[in-house]
Amino acid sequence: MKKIYYIFCLTAILCGTSVSAQSSTDIPVVNDLRRIAEGFAQPAANSIAYQANGGWFSSAQSLGAWKFEVSLHANALIVPESRKTFKISNLSALNIQGGGNSAIIPTAFGSSSEVYFEGEVLGQEIPPFQAIEGVNQSIVAHPFAQVTVGLPFETEVAVRAVPQLKVNDVEVSTYGVGIKHNFSQYLRFNRPDDFQFAAFAAYSIFDVAYAFEPVDLAEFAQLNAIDVDANVWVAEALGSKRYGNFEIFGALGVASSNFSYMMQGSNFGLSTINEALEDLGDSEAQFKGDIGFNVYFDDFKVSTMATAGRFFNLNVGLHFRI
Repeated sequence: MKKIYYIFCLTAILCGTSVSAQSSTDIPVVNDLRRIAEGFAQPAANSIAYQANGGWFSSAQSLGAWKFEVSLHANALIVPESRKTFKISNLSALNIQGGGNSAIIPTAFGSSSEVYFEGEVLGQEIPPFQAIEGVNQSIVAHPFAQVTVGLPFETEVAVRAVPQLKVNDVEVSTYGVGIKHNFSQYLRFNRPDDFQFAAFAAYSIFDVAYAFEPVDLAEFAQLNAIDVDANVWVAEALGSKRYGNFEIFGALGVASSNFSYMMQGSNFGLSTINEALEDLGDSEAQFKGDIGFNVYFDDFKVSTMATAGRFFNLNVGLHFRI
C-alpha cells in the first residue's frame, strides 16, 4: 500500500514541470499513471458500498415510539481473488520493464508485484517504479457501534460511528444516519408475528487515509498521505417474519457511491497534485441483496446479516433494548 506514493510523486513532478505550458491531461504518461491508479483503487472503492451498509437493520418491525436500541457490530468483507489483480495494457508512454504490452498487477486488495514500469516524458527518462502494492487481504474487518431510536408512526432513526480505527498504516473513520418506516401498519393484518414490510434509506461517510514514508520533492512538494473520502447512499425495501424467538429478514435495494481523492503534505505543488487527482473520483450505483436472521433473548438479541453483490459482506450484531 505504501508504494502508492510512487505514482502520485511521478504525477506531481510531471504536472509541476508542465503546469505553465499545458494541462496534465495533455501528457500521455500522466494518463497512463491515472489508468494504473484507477485500476488499483476501483475494487476498494466499489467495496465501500457493502461495508458501509452492513448491519443497518435487522427487522422490518419498528421499535416503538421513544424506545432505544444500542448495538455493537462486527463487519467482514470477503474479497474474491478476481478483485485482487487487474490487467493493464496498451499504455501510451510507459513501458513494462522486460518487454510486453500487458501485465497483471495488484489492486488495493492484492499483494506485491514484480512488475516495473519505465519510460520517458518531455525528453526526460522516468526512473523505473514498481507496480503499487496492496494490503494482501482476503477478509477486511472493522467494528462499529450503532444507536437506534423509535419515533411515532412506526418510524425509527439509527446513527453509527467509528471515530478512528488504525490498521497498520491505514486509518478509517465512518459516520452514518439511517431511517426506516414500517408499511405493514397500513395493512389489515399487523400483529407482531405477521409478515412485516418496511422501507429504509441511509447516508454514510467513509474517510480512509493511507500513510507512507514522507516523500521530498524539493521545493515543489512534500507528501506523506493520501485521503479517500466516500459518500454512500442506500435505499432498500425489506421484509421480516418472526417465529417465537427466531426471526428471518431479507432486503433488496441499490447503493450509490461517490469518491474523491486528496494528497496530504506541504508546499505550493500540493494543489497541482490534487488537481491531477480530480479525475480519479468516481460515482457508481450498485444493486445488492441482504438476508439474515435474529435470535431473541430476554434483554437482547443477536443478529446476522449477509450482503451479496459484487462483493460478499457478513455482519454480526449484539442488540440491547433500553
